[in-house]
Amino acid sequence: MHPETRLALHHVRAADLRAEADAYRLAAAAGRPRRLRTRLGWTLVDLGLRLATAPRTPALAP
Repeated sequence: MHPETRLALHHVRAADLRAEADAYRLAAAAGRPRRLRTRLGWTLVDLGLRLATAPRTPALAP
């Protein structure tokens, strides 16, 4: 394989990797609001479970 061919393939592959990294960064930036919504949802579930399983005082025996 000629050095020019190998260099051309390297440039093409590097450009593909850069484009893939840019696409990943854009997708990751767009997904951030979902994390907040998920965290809030699980916090509300945790709060509901704590309220539903609140410790009860034992009944006094006569």
